[in-house]
Amino acid sequence: MTSPTKPQEERPYPDHWERVAELRVFRAPHAAWEKLIAWRNDMRKLGWRLLRVTSDNDELVAVFGKTKPELESKGR
Repeated sequence: MTSPTKPQEERPYPDHWERVAELRVFRAPHAAWEKLIAWRNDMRKLGWRLLRVTSDNDELVAVFGKTKPELESKGR
């Protein structure tokens, strides 16, 4: 359910975020907004932070991130 290969103009975050963090983008139809709560809880347990939530005509978009220094310190 992630889409890291979206064209640059369609990414729901600024370009510079990719230089400092690993990002995950989750998308769901508006009717499934409650999935955001489950995603946030699951990702938080794994050390990811919810960075942004946006909405367009068709879907809800949640961006999660983990800073690159944080990833390196955990041996990834």
